Amino acid sequence: MRIRALLAQWLFRHRRDEPSPIVLTQRRIFILPSGAGLLYCLVLATMLLGAINYSLSLGHALVFLLAGLGLVAMVHAFRNLVGLQLSPGRAEPVFAGEIARFPVHVDNARAQPRRALEFAFGKQVGVLLDASFNASLDVPALGRATVAIPYPATARGRLEPGRITLSTRYPLGLFYVWSTPHPAQSCTVYPHPLVTPLPPPAPVADSGQRQGTSGQEDFSGLRQRQPSDPTRHIAWKAVARDSGDRPLLVKQFAGGAADELWLDWDLTPSDPGVETRLSILAGWILAAEEVQARYGLRLPGREIAPAQGAAHRDACLETLALFDLEGESVR
Repeated sequence: MRIRALLAQWLFRHRRDEPSPIVLTQRRIFILPSGAGLLYCLVLATMLLGAINYSLSLGHALVFLLAGLGLVAMVHAFRNLVGLQLSPGRAEPVFAGEIARFPVHVDNARAQPRRALEFAFGKQVGVLLDASFNASLDVPALGRATVAIPYPATARGRLEPGRITLSTRYPLGLFYVWSTPHPAQSCTVYPHPLVTPLPPPAPVADSGQRQGTSGQEDFSGLRQRQPSDPTRHIAWKAVARDSGDRPLLVKQFAGGAADELWLDWDLTPSDPGVETRLSILAGWILAAEEVQARYGLRLPGREIAPAQGAAHRDACLETLALFDLEGESVR
């Protein structure tokens, strides 16, 4: 165990969250024979013994030719990684249970293309991971390419995938060449949304500003009913004319009092636990955004005023993702 710890300390001696761009110098690249490479060496040794035993000059020539080919393959495998520059990109937020993808920009300053590069998080030598969590890339000569490395987002919060294992077996698969850069990357993981009916909206007095929401004074038209709409607004005459062939319609008004939808922690059932309550709130946020309602979020120790739009939705979901991760109290 002591030797293993010293080896890991030497392999990962570069500090975490390295500044960009990360340049793969010679001291950061490691190389070992692959399984095919070890078999190749065994075959060459057997051929050499046969050539010596039977005094075959052509056998010696063939063995040395193949050995030289292996050495050339080792040099090309090493050169396939050295000099690459890595720059992390911005990872988009995901919901718990989905696959987060972390973009990495790879720059090649040489006139030779880089082939068959493999990217994965947390992969160590001799450890086999699910192939679905690997990403492959070819970088053109004097060019740039971007790869999105997948990583499972199992729980809400701030996801930091850790070190990247960049490896290659190019060109012949005889050698395994790898490096372990550690760029500064993270991703916000929202709670997994649960589909439940929205709470009823709360009417508020008109502040004199147009909010783009439905009020209760002047009739402005009909729209499809949403779960949060009160039954008194259903257009029963229109429903009767349609003979039940279309979804229920509700009357839409303009002016007067506006409806604000508050997604309150206290409105969620307390029995399932914190994570389930957060998932219910996440489902409410998505449902409220889908029906274009003005909604606010109330949590213990935190409140977000009612608003609309993608930025408001992301702010509410991020608040749920980081809730209670910094010491908030939960009732």
